[in-house]
Formats: sequence, structure tokens, C-alpha cells
Amino acid sequence: MERLRQRLEAAEKAVASFENLAALKNPDDVERDAAIQRFKYSIEASWKAAKQYLYDVEGVDAGSPKGVIRSCREVHLLEDEEAVLALEMVNDRNLTVHTYNEEVAIKIHKNLTKYNNLLHQWVERMNGKMME
Repeated sequence: MERLRQRLEAAEKAVASFENLAALKNPDDVERDAAIQRFKYSIEASWKAAKQYLYDVEGVDAGSPKGVIRSCREVHLLEDEEAVLALEMVNDRNLTVHTYNEEVAIKIHKNLTKYNNLLHQWVERMNGKMME
């Protein structure tokens, strides 16, 4: 459980730093790229915390980000619509290697606010379940 607490703390910090840039309405190129970079490490920290949560609390061993998301839906950590959005979020994370493409970067940036909200809820729920 100590590893889970560490992962959740890392996810909370990552998502908090992401929030500052995700809310920017008209970022310049540098701000947009920084927001995408923070998005990348926020989703990494969050899905890894969820993986540890599933293993420690639910007894589920999921290996990939999408597998973790599906398992989180099965244990009611994510609602159906949230799981769909989370899967889209992973797809966008996978596209971040193409942020040199202006169109891809703009597309991803448009989704960052809703991804930030989802990541916040996901981490909060895991923390809430830990307190139970």
C-alpha cells in the first residue's frame, strides 16, 4: 500500500501542475507545447497509480493504460462515459509524439481541459477509496 500512496501523491502533483496550463484559452506555441508535455506526464502518473490501485485494492493485474482504464470501469472507478473519454485521452497521448505537426498539437490542446477534469476525478476517487 505504500507504493500506492506514493503513486497517488505523484499523480496528484502531476495533475495539479497540468491544471495551470490546461486552462489557458489562447496559448502561444510554447505554452501549448508545455501543456501537452504536462498532459503526457499527468496521464502517465495517473494510469500507473490506477494500475497500482487495481492491484493492491481490487486484486486486478492490468498491464497497459487501456487495460487499466477498462478495469477501472469494471470496478466502478470510472463511469462508462469517463472510460470512453479516458481511452480517447490515451489515444491523444500516443499522438503527442507528432506534436511537431501543428494540426495534431492544436487538436490535442483543445481536449486538455476535459482531460484535466477527468484526471482530477480519477485520482480523487482512488484517494477516496483509500480512505474507506
